[in-house]
Amino acid sequence: MLRIGLLGCGNIAGIVAAHRGGLAGIVACHDLDAPRMAAFARSTGASPCRDVAELLAGDYPLLVEAASIQAVRDHLPESIAAGKDVVVLSVGALADERFLESIRAQASDAGRRVYVPSGAIFGLDNLKAARVAGLSRLQLKTTKPPRALGMAEGTGRRRIFSGTAAEAIRRFPKNINVSSALGLAAGMEPQVEIWVDPAVTGNRHEILAEGHFGRVTICTDNLPSPDNPATSYLAALSVLALLRSLDDPVRIGT
Repeated sequence: MLRIGLLGCGNIAGIVAAHRGGLAGIVACHDLDAPRMAAFARSTGASPCRDVAELLAGDYPLLVEAASIQAVRDHLPESIAAGKDVVVLSVGALADERFLESIRAQASDAGRRVYVPSGAIFGLDNLKAARVAGLSRLQLKTTKPPRALGMAEGTGRRRIFSGTAAEAIRRFPKNINVSSALGLAAGMEPQVEIWVDPAVTGNRHEILAEGHFGRVTICTDNLPSPDNPATSYLAALSVLALLRSLDDPVRIGT
């Protein structure tokens, strides 16, 4: 059984814990919310850690980050230095190209791996294939209900953002991590639109990509996580799929 540590004990961590079965044992956990961390530790048998240094001292090879973009910026370098491979869910932190390249170099020098799950969208495998011949166009249109964006329920349908993925991450760090995952897979920064729509019940991500391979459109309508409307259920499940693939000698997909 894979032994993991968890940075962040919120909604995604709870889904990972609930569905891990015999896939992974949660050895240690840390969260800035001490009562939440204590409850998570009791339910999983993980050791609650007072700080990240204590978390990284745990005896496990893989750290799963389910906290925030700032947590990745603050703690990913020291996690690699502590000899951990890391699953990064708050992939918006890697939209900073300078930070990404420093992490890439550090992980390479240390012989460590940083994994980015597919998250709340489909199609990343084939985008990685398409980039080999070159992409000429990449767009992402994300539509969410008002509550997922922290807006009043009476808000009407409207576009609230149009720009680059990097700009989107700066403006909406908790809502558009998919744009960074998309850009990393495709090797080019997508143009992003964010819409609010009270008529939708989940999060919709529409991808348009063009290149020498041809043209593709992908639309994913995600159901929100039961306890957090800002998080797609599929994003949490993608962590479990990644953990399962690490232990499988037969790899499917790119």
